[in-house]
Amino acid sequence: MTPLTVAVEGLATDVELPDGDGPFPAVLVRTPYDRRNHRAELRGWARRGFASVAQDVRGRHASAGEWRPYAHETDDGAATARWLRRQPWSDGRLVAAGASYAGHCALALALEAPEDARPDAVIAAVPALDTAETAREPSGVERLSARAGWWAAPGDRRDSAEAALGKALAAAPGLLAPLPVADLPARLGRSLPSWPGVWRHRERGRFGERARRAGMPLLAVGGHHDHFAEDTVALWHRWGGPSARLLMGPWGHGLVAEPGPDAGPAHRPRLGDLYAHWARLALAGELRPGKRGAVALGGSPLWLPAGTEGAPYSPGLRPLRGTSFTADPENPVLSGTLTVPAGGTPARCVLVTAPLPRPLDVVGPASVRLRATAGTPGADWFARLVAVTPEGTAERLAVGVVRRADPPGRAAEFTVPLGRLARRLPEGTRLRLEIAGHHFPAHARNPHTGDDPVTATRLLASRREVDPGHVALSLPALRSRPEPTDPEQEIPR
Repeated sequence: MTPLTVAVEGLATDVELPDGDGPFPAVLVRTPYDRRNHRAELRGWARRGFASVAQDVRGRHASAGEWRPYAHETDDGAATARWLRRQPWSDGRLVAAGASYAGHCALALALEAPEDARPDAVIAAVPALDTAETAREPSGVERLSARAGWWAAPGDRRDSAEAALGKALAAAPGLLAPLPVADLPARLGRSLPSWPGVWRHRERGRFGERARRAGMPLLAVGGHHDHFAEDTVALWHRWGGPSARLLMGPWGHGLVAEPGPDAGPAHRPRLGDLYAHWARLALAGELRPGKRGAVALGGSPLWLPAGTEGAPYSPGLRPLRGTSFTADPENPVLSGTLTVPAGGTPARCVLVTAPLPRPLDVVGPASVRLRATAGTPGADWFARLVAVTPEGTAERLAVGVVRRADPPGRAAEFTVPLGRLARRLPEGTRLRLEIAGHHFPAHARNPHTGDDPVTATRLLASRREVDPGHVALSLPALRSRPEPTDPEQEIPR
């Protein structure tokens, strides 16, 4: 059937009902990405016995009001949940679901709404938790290209121009380079009044403590190649509800529709069936208590129980070049290429391992410990880990960054977290570790002047020294054959 469209507090809302008389449990998706794009999803939920509801958030597409990202979702979600539960086709049970910004909407309803409006279960996929989490790394370093792309598409407008940044970059490849970053909207030819405010949000963890006090089951879904992967896992760890399930695969932000290079046929679970099966059990109170889940081992058909972690393993590293290098924001290390120039003044320190003598399964958090010196008082230290196959193909495994303010010329020892890995590395793989001062345009350039990278108008080069004898790569290596699991059995337990 064609969904029924209604207005709830001025918010355009589509409703798809299952066949039969009902009443039914309901699924609510609130999105800035056009509720009409969810019609196939609504039909899928309805076929599985759920009343399904998709709503344009305030100020987007057909909904009334002013669009202010992250500002109104708790109140508007609560009003919609109360309306939904009053409908004759609703049995009162509600699942809040969504991916990316819609995942934020689901969590805002679950964690911040009054008790009478909160859902009975939550599905949060690749959740964009809040402004600070999306705009900055945990160290505070600014995520430039991803935020520029998002704000150029739905930011400060009723509709979306999904390819706006891509088209602008095709016409002007150096669009993100001019300073200040705060003036990007003018270079895009767009009015984005909220753009400067994005960078004023520095406090992460809005949902952190609230998640510990959550009162309903959670299904958190993420991808190893998604820039919100760490937030997804942290949400699962912190969740205080009666049960929490984690599903992580070798996917990007689009999940199974965006498989990574290490994905295979075993990494394409039927998410619709899995979500519905989990939701039925969650609403019936039939999930086992506690935290469980399944994590795919990329490069292998195996799925592992969530929480599986290897023991620290430090492969030997030898310096290849650039133990002394210049981090020049006018000529930064680029995030979009893995090619390392063989000549010229080094812009990064490069270290490599010997070929792996046997396959290596790495599952859990990785990090780099180093002793290094910067010639400027402000310095970002990026660590990029790359796998190089015996055939010479390079693939990025992880990127981490810390922002330091050490006295110029004084050596400091510190750790750069690389995030969580879940990957089988074949025999013969060499690991390449790059230490750099920039990772542009994925991240804004540190100007090395002490000024805010968003408002800075002047750039300085920074001399760097890395002590190769004090660089240690720590990988979470499994020492024995991993215990496999099946996500379609593990998630609904």
